[in-house]
Amino acid sequence: MIKKIKSFAAGLSVSFFAATSLFSAECIAPANPGGGWDFTCRTITKIMYDIGAYDSPIQVTNMAGGGGGLAYGHVVNERNTDDNLIVAASSATATRLAQNAYSGMTYDQVRFLGAIGADPGVIVVAADSPYKNLNDLLDAVIADPANHAFAGGSAAGGFDHLKVLMALGKKGFTDIAKVKYIGVDGDADAITQTVGGFTAAMTGDISGVVGFIKSGDVRVLASFTDERIPGFEDIPTAKEQGIDVVAVNWRGLYTPKGASDASYKKWTEALRKVGDSAEWKKAMEANGLAPFNKVGPNFQDYVVGVMAEVQALSKELGVMK
Repeated sequence: MIKKIKSFAAGLSVSFFAATSLFSAECIAPANPGGGWDFTCRTITKIMYDIGAYDSPIQVTNMAGGGGGLAYGHVVNERNTDDNLIVAASSATATRLAQNAYSGMTYDQVRFLGAIGADPGVIVVAADSPYKNLNDLLDAVIADPANHAFAGGSAAGGFDHLKVLMALGKKGFTDIAKVKYIGVDGDADAITQTVGGFTAAMTGDISGVVGFIKSGDVRVLASFTDERIPGFEDIPTAKEQGIDVVAVNWRGLYTPKGASDASYKKWTEALRKVGDSAEWKKAMEANGLAPFNKVGPNFQDYVVGVMAEVQALSKELGVMK
């Protein structure tokens, strides 16, 4: 019988259904149904079972709260040795850990399994903008930061904001506190700010701007990817334009730190098989994701590197001490 339990963290409470004998394993999505973490859990675990990478169906549990912090605390404090638990994660997870947004919890309290797809970061301007490429825009901002603002779907100091600062940093610009950023509720609102002329550009992810690209309201100056985005091959990468920044909202998983090495190996192999499958490639195309395949211990190293950059920028912004 499914057992209802309650978990409390950071002043938040949530009721959810724990894994039972009906399922041999569980994937926690640290958000409500319908979001990116929910997509990660549901799609990856379904494909794992469908292609035989995992031998039984995997239960998905939604545990929203604290921007992923509630689930993180639950795993660290209550499920640390659970071999049969995986948790959806993304660039937002790493950013919040780097900024100490999870009440003193750290990245090394879990083990990151890997990521097998990403929502590519982009810089977008209105269709009638005078800026034709990324360098045009960045040079204008550097010359007169007070008269150029960016809009993004994350709060100030969040990942959308940091993408812009990383790009400006590659141009040698270090006075990042002068860069104006308006955090709004999602990519659609950020686009509205830019198309309406309130900001010079929008920073977000490709999935949030596809409709505006098709309608002709915007022009994408660059994607922050290693290669051009499948289906959007006319969009140049920042790297092609001399700005060596890769900033994607990766879709991946972590597992409890105290789980066995055997379970970590089993989960990484299963995730790798999903990433190599035709079923996952179809899911990526249907959801605007780009290839991004880092699975195993090297992914933990990647996360640590990204977090170090996020921390440095966040301290300069005053987001953290």
